[in-house]
Amino acid sequence: MTEPVGGYFSLELPLVEEYHKDALRLNTGRNCLEYILLSRGYKKVYLPYYICSVVLEPFEKLGVQYVFYHVDERLELKDSLSVKAGEALLYVNYFGLKQRYVEHLAEQYGTSLIIDNTQAFYAKPVKRIDTFYSCRKFFGVPDGAYLYTEELLGGELKQDESYDRMSHLLRRIDLGAESGYDDFRKNDDRLSGQPVRRMSRLTHRLMRGIDYEGIANRRRANYRLLESELGESNKIVLDLEEDAVPMVYPYFTSVKGLRERLIADKVFVACYWPDVLDWVNEVSLEYCLASRMLPLPVDQRYGEEVMNGMLKELNDLKCKG
Repeated sequence: MTEPVGGYFSLELPLVEEYHKDALRLNTGRNCLEYILLSRGYKKVYLPYYICSVVLEPFEKLGVQYVFYHVDERLELKDSLSVKAGEALLYVNYFGLKQRYVEHLAEQYGTSLIIDNTQAFYAKPVKRIDTFYSCRKFFGVPDGAYLYTEELLGGELKQDESYDRMSHLLRRIDLGAESGYDDFRKNDDRLSGQPVRRMSRLTHRLMRGIDYEGIANRRRANYRLLESELGESNKIVLDLEEDAVPMVYPYFTSVKGLRERLIADKVFVACYWPDVLDWVNEVSLEYCLASRMLPLPVDQRYGEEVMNGMLKELNDLKCKG
């Protein structure tokens, strides 16, 4: 027998087809980027200022030069860039809403383009363009990432293990979100400095138990509901393309202090991304986005009732403030 028979049961999980079944399965999104840098041998990469600081980890580890660029009000390149041989341009598919622009960049920059789809799990990769995804930004899993690339590294990667990164997910079910938050932060910190490895068996199994279509439909419906109420007051215009599945609803408002007041009322709204505030000056678009853009949840845990409750809470706070 190749597998043990009998004994105690494991978790009861449904079994479906993976969404990114043809991709390389790795342990983290930043390690997908490290894999690309190693396999392509890039000497310099252009990065947007408006990006998560963990993206810098593989550059600093490998000693690869990076240069920042600005984006405009549509989160597209503010200025055209000249990318030479041995260089690359990295672009973030912001909130899963910029797929048409990704396709435009692919035509312009070809294989010198790297697409960060960590906020766009459902976006299809463009042929021949290095593209990577994160699992835990869309689903309740401890880690995991997918990579599409035609430039493979030699040798066999060691497989990661994830069983000891599950405590925040289990605590949230058993004890509530606030009980698991410290464990969530610890798990987040533990993912820094991890070697490039294959996705763990546990994460792979969890990713094969997800209702991908149902989740996509719920996210779209929630986004449209928020957009119908907040679109006119939103200072950033990002269309929900027909095939897009959003990560959040990005609400850019001039009303200050909303994030803190929403969090106080247990509407947990992240900041994308605090390190940006140290990289740019206060009059830049990126500074305004990092300080005032509210990524409102639209994910599969919530339906119309919660969305309407969040809208009421948001409108009440705006009236007070």
